[in-house]
Amino acid sequence: MLPQLENLVNVDEDVTDERYGHYPDKRPISELLYYGLILIDKPAGPTSHEVVAWVKRILEIEKAGHSGTLDPGATGLLPIGLGEGTKALGVLLLGPKEYYALARLHAHAPADKVRRTMKEFTGEIYQRPPQRSSVKRVTRVRTVYEFDYIEDYDRLILMRILCQAGTYIRKIIYDIGEVLSPGATMVELRRTQVSNLYEKDGLVRLHDLADAYQRYKETGDEEKLRRLVLPIERCLEGIRGITVRDTAVDALCHGAPLAVPGVIAVPKDLRAGELVGVYTLKGEIVGLAEAAMTKEQIEESARGVAFVMKRLIMRPDTYPKAWRSRGEHAAAPDVAIHPEVDLGKLESDDV
Repeated sequence: MLPQLENLVNVDEDVTDERYGHYPDKRPISELLYYGLILIDKPAGPTSHEVVAWVKRILEIEKAGHSGTLDPGATGLLPIGLGEGTKALGVLLLGPKEYYALARLHAHAPADKVRRTMKEFTGEIYQRPPQRSSVKRVTRVRTVYEFDYIEDYDRLILMRILCQAGTYIRKIIYDIGEVLSPGATMVELRRTQVSNLYEKDGLVRLHDLADAYQRYKETGDEEKLRRLVLPIERCLEGIRGITVRDTAVDALCHGAPLAVPGVIAVPKDLRAGELVGVYTLKGEIVGLAEAAMTKEQIEESARGVAFVMKRLIMRPDTYPKAWRSRGEHAAAPDVAIHPEVDLGKLESDDV
């Protein structure tokens, strides 16, 4: 069972139809490349977008995307979603990121003074993105959770930073240099964590991915490729999940809210307004939703909207249609169809 589906409380009972969908760890390769995640070890030199383009070329797929841009000179963990899996990557922005940075001081400074200055940059800080950045240059608040002085050699200092997504490490180092007065420059940067994904989980080098895919194409051997391409559900472990019955899935994929009768299991302390992953009974991600009720309200209600879909990931028609569109007699009770919602015209969200 996926970690995000552990410790759920059943509010109803049902079984899944084995003819539809796939358990995440048993998806055919063609489906895995449509709902996959690769923890790429980005080399120094190419941009993050170039790495994504190479992955698409290697795997012969049309759609892929990354979470958290790394500068061309930076290395380390670059999560890449495949196909519809790109729509799940936004969840990774909710978690922290860890970096190891090598900084060069422009003049010698006492180690204890550098450590004191680093403490001043721990907690909430104001930061304006550097000129060469992909976002608007406005001052914003970011949180640095941990800032460690690892070791030094001459004017080089190795640092570890655990921070909120969207924090610019080279800007922090520049600002520290300004406080110390002689100035400082970032020499190297490596990312080792993105939310619940870690370097120790095993990063994938591009040439290993190419070798695994060619082996699969030429011999049908899937073993190595399956070790490198993870189910997209892996990146969603940072948020809790709920499970729904099979008959609700296709309507949700067309944008309908989830009604109480379609819910099977929820966290025991579910909060209204909480963002959750919506999963089938096989553990496949359907999408992301916001809770409109608590667990107690769901248990006490026979109808009503329990969850509102915020991001669709699963393709429509993966499960059979069990609802009726406008013009037909009635909708399945598992979903709540609002008068203004025409399911026949709704499509999945774009990335």
